[in-house]
Parts: sequence; structure tokens; C-alpha cells
Amino acid sequence: MKKPKNLIILIVIAIAIAYLIATVDQAAPFLNAILMIGIPLILGLVIARKLKVDMGLFGIGAITFIASQVFHIPFNLWLLNPFMEWLNLHPAPGSFDLVIGSLFLGLSAGVFEETARYLVYRWRLTKNRTWEEGLMFGAGHGGIEAIILGLLAMWGFLQLVTFRDLSPETLTAVLSLDKAEVVQNYLSTYWSAPWYYNLLGAVERIAAIAIHLSATLLVLQTYIRKNISWYILAILWHTLVDAFAVYGIQTWSVYLVEGIIVLFGVCSVGIVFALRRDQQKPEEKTEKETKPPTPHPVEEEEITSEKLERSRYE
Repeated sequence: MKKPKNLIILIVIAIAIAYLIATVDQAAPFLNAILMIGIPLILGLVIARKLKVDMGLFGIGAITFIASQVFHIPFNLWLLNPFMEWLNLHPAPGSFDLVIGSLFLGLSAGVFEETARYLVYRWRLTKNRTWEEGLMFGAGHGGIEAIILGLLAMWGFLQLVTFRDLSPETLTAVLSLDKAEVVQNYLSTYWSAPWYYNLLGAVERIAAIAIHLSATLLVLQTYIRKNISWYILAILWHTLVDAFAVYGIQTWSVYLVEGIIVLFGVCSVGIVFALRRDQQKPEEKTEKETKPPTPHPVEEEEITSEKLERSRYE
């Protein structure tokens, strides 16, 4: 049964490699989308196999992220953005107003996503609170975001491949003149970008998944250590990361911004392993607690006539 499956996988890989070699200029954006989709799935499978964790937690994490966005996105559109307009913020690159706006947007993301994790741990994952299970839950949360963005990147790539083969006259006939010029300029910029630029999306998602893992484990500490401060710390950590990203993308070069995000990702990996704890399984803990302590053997003291005689005066 395994040989046919392995053969199919090899054929698919061979076709993909052949396609990439035949179209070198299209390889990087195509590979970028594939990596964004594939890396979180591979991570989930590795955690499931190596750490013996139920893959279903990956799905719960994915649903948690989607549910958080159901509330987060309308909140930003209908409440937060109008509130920032009411404050008369002018978020020009490098301005203090942009700092304030970035913090608002980062805090919004942190509150909704970390609260979603907190509630799932509170009501759903009451018996899945180990470090390993937290990793799988976080992989699903950050992984589905990467997968969604990867699918969007793939859809955009396929559209741009289609438009690339059209002449300016055809573009003008399909679109209006103004739109055709915009698309033509975008196509020129997109296809002239260096290959490593087109891989930044995948690099960013790898770092973002690591950040999601650390935030998930920080929220988990709320229940392990019985201290709500860890939930607040997760919100602040999420706020800091997102605020830097929002501020940086409008102020600094894209390479500097991605470098900072990668640095956050490296710090997140450190947090993940710093929070690793040796946790006993419930049945092992119960057995250890209920097992009576083993009495230490008492050495018998040899009784002599001399000791009997001395004991009369003690």
C-alpha cells in the first residue's frame, strides 16, 4: 500500500520541479505560495508524530483563529477605524500618530486572538493543557492564517500569470484604460522583483507561526500556573509584534520590517522552549499521590545482658 502512495508523491514532486526549472522567473512566487500552505501542515504532522499529539488540536486551533477574525475584523471596520478617525490621527510614515494607530491595531489583534485562545482553553481544552498539546493548538491557530494567505498568494500568482501573457491592447479591451495601466505597472513591478523578494511571504509566515506558538503557550500558563497575568502578557506580546509590523511597513524598507519580524520569531522560539515543562500524565500523578510511602526498614538492635542491666538505671 505504501509503494503506490510514495510513487504518486515522487511524481508530483518531479512535475513541480520540472515546472519550476522550465519557468525560472515564475519559480519564486509559486514556491512562496506552496511554502505558505505546506509548512504549517508539515509542522502539524511533525508535532503529531514526534510528540504523539492528536492532530485534531490543529483543527481546533484553526477554527479558533477563524472565529477570532469573525469578531476582530468587524470591530476594526465599524468601531476602531471610526474611533481613530474621530481622534483625527494622521498616520504619516514615521509620525507619532502612526505609533498610536499601530498600537491600537496591535492591541485589537492581541485582545481578540488571545481571548479566543483563553476561552477555548477555558471551555473546550480542559483536558489538553500540556506543552505538547499547546504546540499543536498554536500550530493550528497560526497555521490556518498562513494557509489562507498562501491560497490568496497562489490565486494572485495565477491571475498575474494569465495577465502577463496578454498584450496591452487586450488588457485595455478587458479592463478600462485606467485599470489596464494600473495592472500593467503592477505586472512590471511584480515580475521584475528579485527572486528573494518573492519569498518574503513564506519567511514571514514561518516567523508568525513561531509567534503564535509562543502566545498560545503564554495563555496556557494562565491555567497551569493559576495566574491571569500570563493571559495579559500574551496580549501585550501580540500587541508589540503587530504594532511593530504595522508601523514598520509604512516607515521602513520591507527587508528591515521582515528582519524585525524574524527576530520576533526567534525570540518566540526561545519563549516556547523556556515554557517547556515536564508534566505528568493525570494517571501517573494520581498513582504517585495515592501510593503509600515505603517505610524504611528499622535495624534491630542486638539485646545483651549488659544493655538490660544498664536499662534499669535509665
